Amino acid sequence: MRKLFRVMVLFLLFFCTAAITDASGAYREGDVGNDVAQIQSRLNALGYQVAVDGDFGPATTAAVKAFQKDRGLEADGIIGAMTYKALMGREIPASRDVSSVSAARRIIQTAMRLTGVPYVFGGTTPGGFDCSGFVRYAFASAGIALPRTADAQFDAGEPVSLSRLQPGDLVFYTTYAEGPSHNGIYIGDGKFIHASSSRGVVIDRMDGNYWKVRYYGARRVL
Repeated sequence: MRKLFRVMVLFLLFFCTAAITDASGAYREGDVGNDVAQIQSRLNALGYQVAVDGDFGPATTAAVKAFQKDRGLEADGIIGAMTYKALMGREIPASRDVSSVSAARRIIQTAMRLTGVPYVFGGTTPGGFDCSGFVRYAFASAGIALPRTADAQFDAGEPVSLSRLQPGDLVFYTTYAEGPSHNGIYIGDGKFIHASSSRGVVIDRMDGNYWKVRYYGARRVL
């Protein structure tokens, strides 16, 4: 069982690292959000029928490939700078710079390696973490200093909407007290890693029954 657990952690670490690397330049299968919905709407307007649901799935990939083929572009189904300009009529939005992507990768790698560390109220070390202590420790691995408590960390950085979350963003929840009393780190694919008071450092889905109704907001500090 312990060996299987380690294999799963390594797989998730690889998956999240790959997701962060991909997030730095283009739109591709697996992406979600309002930007994807705008792309789908434009494809529809040009006669490439696809559901406008904000989910870049296989059907959207096929539509993009058809568009690329008709425009003499490489038909790889990925919307890079050239495809985006041909489709949308403007330059692709600027993404986070390379240093921010690299920092997010390092933070999530550190966080994933700490999976299974027990919860300790007031804990700030791999011997035991509370939620904000865990977040602070992971960000410190990339040389980024955060305040000590969850509510103070909520005041750091810039607000970011749920639909535009990127790996490395901080996500906050209302749990034992009003306001942002719990937090974690978004790792992509609708998941976040955090120090749970009952299970220690774990990965949970943001749309789970418990967390969905307690979501408070997000901040981007990278």
